Amino acid sequence: MTKRILICAAALAIVASMTLVATGKGKAGSWTGWITDTKCGAKGDNEKHADCAKKCVDGGAKYALYNPADKKVYILNPQDKAAAHVAHHVTVKGTIEGDTITITSIDMAPESGGAKPKS
Repeated sequence: MTKRILICAAALAIVASMTLVATGKGKAGSWTGWITDTKCGAKGDNEKHADCAKKCVDGGAKYALYNPADKKVYILNPQDKAAAHVAHHVTVKGTIEGDTITITSIDMAPESGGAKPKS
């Protein structure tokens, strides 16, 4: 009888953990930085990088967010939302899983020096 209870408890734990993994959507948050590409990364942290980023994406790179606060580059999904803001300083809201941010909203943000980004 004890064996059956232990086996049922173990099976329940396995099923519960699989359900949590399957429904996990990452951690919600917001990140501020520059829309660049995965090839150039931090080098694309300015408004002059738009043409280069588009060429890199056409060549297979992905649009990404360079966050100067943690000096990381995050892949952005969906890519079309990111493409609309290439080379802009933005705040991205969404969920993060690994190094990928799934965008729920993206808005222009002032640069840390207080200057307003150009539209």
